[in-house]
Amino acid sequence: MENKLLVRNLVISFRTPGGKVQAVRNISFDLNKGETLAIVGESGSGKSVTSKAILGILAGNSIVEAGSIVYDGMDLLKVTEDDFYRIRGDKIAMIFQDPLSSLNPIMRIGKQLTEAMLLKGKMRQRASKEAFNTMLGLLEKAMIESLNEKENKTPEQLKQMCKQFDKYEFKHIELEQAYNVAYEAATEVLDSINDVLFHIEKNAFEDEKYTIKEIIRQAAESENNYVVGGKDAERMKVLLTELKGIYKQEIKAKNYKETSRILTELKGIMEKALKTEMPDFFRMGYYVLEAGKPVPDMPIPQLNEYLYKYHMDNFMYEFCHFTQAALNYNAEKYNQRKQEALQVLAANKNVFEAEKLDKAACKKAADAMIAAVEASIDRLEVHKDSIAYVFGSCMRADLNAYFEGIGRNKEAAKKHARQQKKYDKLVKAGKTPSWKVRPSMAVDLDALQNTMLDRIKRLEEHYSVMLKDGRERNYENETDMLVEFFKENASGTVVKVTKSMAKYKALKLMEEVGISEPRKRYKQYPFEFSGGMRQRIVIAIALAANPDILICDEPTTALDVTIQAQILELINKLKKDRNLSIIFITHDLGVVANMADRIAVMYAGKIVEMGTSEDVFYSPAHPYTWALLAAMPDLETNERLEAIPGTPPNMIYPPKGDAFADRNKYAMKIDFEMQPPMFQISETHSAATWLLHPDAPKAEPPKIITERIARMKAKGGNSHA
Repeated sequence: MENKLLVRNLVISFRTPGGKVQAVRNISFDLNKGETLAIVGESGSGKSVTSKAILGILAGNSIVEAGSIVYDGMDLLKVTEDDFYRIRGDKIAMIFQDPLSSLNPIMRIGKQLTEAMLLKGKMRQRASKEAFNTMLGLLEKAMIESLNEKENKTPEQLKQMCKQFDKYEFKHIELEQAYNVAYEAATEVLDSINDVLFHIEKNAFEDEKYTIKEIIRQAAESENNYVVGGKDAERMKVLLTELKGIYKQEIKAKNYKETSRILTELKGIMEKALKTEMPDFFRMGYYVLEAGKPVPDMPIPQLNEYLYKYHMDNFMYEFCHFTQAALNYNAEKYNQRKQEALQVLAANKNVFEAEKLDKAACKKAADAMIAAVEASIDRLEVHKDSIAYVFGSCMRADLNAYFEGIGRNKEAAKKHARQQKKYDKLVKAGKTPSWKVRPSMAVDLDALQNTMLDRIKRLEEHYSVMLKDGRERNYENETDMLVEFFKENASGTVVKVTKSMAKYKALKLMEEVGISEPRKRYKQYPFEFSGGMRQRIVIAIALAANPDILICDEPTTALDVTIQAQILELINKLKKDRNLSIIFITHDLGVVANMADRIAVMYAGKIVEMGTSEDVFYSPAHPYTWALLAAMPDLETNERLEAIPGTPPNMIYPPKGDAFADRNKYAMKIDFEMQPPMFQISETHSAATWLLHPDAPKAEPPKIITERIARMKAKGGNSHA
């Protein structure tokens, strides 16, 4: 399963007047493609802090003390704000708890939906062009290096093949640009005609001359063989001539009978044009340059088949053959370098295991390891090896934090000692201070050292697995993926988002998220929508850039039960339709019962239980999970629900042992003395509770939970709610 996000050993605190609040304490989890991971816990457990760290929107008083958040070969805790600008909203989007906090109350909904599309359009074009050129250069180099005597090709011929590929990509871009201009014009015409017909029906048609002139101009621009072409183009010209001859008279008479008839027929032509399948311009570009004859006039599906065969027979089979050879060659080359990197890691790891780290020795060891790892990365692979890509930046950042922290800790120790001395002096004088000594603001050097060691060990394990499974790679599939990468980025260079295209996309998004009459509601303000509808708008805004990952931060908390169910159903549908990866944050286990693939239960900044939805609902293991389940209502439970006693701990003064111990009726002496490790229950299920220790007494979940589980199993185990 493709991994989309890796969070490792994340530690986040906040500076406050009362001291340092430890909000997230050494948590780790993965998010897979197409998966919904629910993070569940009470307010203050660290759920939202984690999500904001992923999106790079932590408060200014936050301190990221350790860990990494890896996405697409980047550690999101280390990238610049410019890099984050390309990710935030585009690749990772977020839905917040209160939709009004995400919407501008004095800006129309349509404007808010289209704003981000327009702002980021040019940036996406530049990024696509850069990605295409970089990858093609890497492929050409690997093709030449992999060439052997058996092949009837020279390096110059392979260079020419790549140049030919690049050349017909430019033709592809030219053809697609012309298509986009015409398609955009057809979209504008349809949008304008719908507005005009609506206002004519309501006797509210204004600025008639300008509007009709614009429709005539835009309609003329929509003419293209693959948008409005052939007989439709001829009929459109006739209609436009008729419209030019009649509209001024009808405007003067305030009688739009003929204008409405013509516009209605034009509307049908545009609707047909916008429903027509798009030609395969990628292969058409090759045909136009190499065939020496016009593109055949045939229906688009048959044309795409014809272009595919011509392209494959005359170019692509050979291109794919040498691409596969290049991928195979690179795999062997970089597998060898991975072996070498493993040796360098093993030889230098002990430097970071020392009781006291030496700055010069650590820098020398880190430089050697980073150089070996950088040399072992095969950058021709479409799916980036995120663990290897971020190794260097993370190691350098953690080393800097560690040795800068030594100096900071001296100052923190002095400040803490002064406070303690003042406190002790008051106590000695028989006074009872009304304040507590603030915990030291020292950097946790042990955590940073463990993070660096964990990163080295994780890369060692990762490379060992890759080398073991290397022979199982399917180079034919990888070639197809690389070609799709080229096609996607070539198309990305020509997708210019204009106001009319953005509006068209916004209306489609509004329909997709279930907003009725989108054309009418496009011009309304947030206060004119109900809470559920506002949340649908926020979801539409989040989807505008077609993100990889969607973070839902308690999106149903402010809604009533019926609307909650509708929003959850919508999110499930969008996940399936768009193959989204979702992080769903909530305090209510019942909300995620039928939508989460995996559940992470958080308490006091730590993940205390992690498992599949089946694991957590049918075999809960941590007393805090039991408490959450016991407080969750359902239709068949007759017993009184159990409230969780007490309150979460003050995280300025985090407990020494299990943070839930004070509220846990199953707590043992060790729970107050030592934090439990994460015990593995199964391949998918683990929990941090001493009750799972072999020497612990047997403890059963509350009766309300065991009875509910029995009922669910009796029903076949298909529902957790």
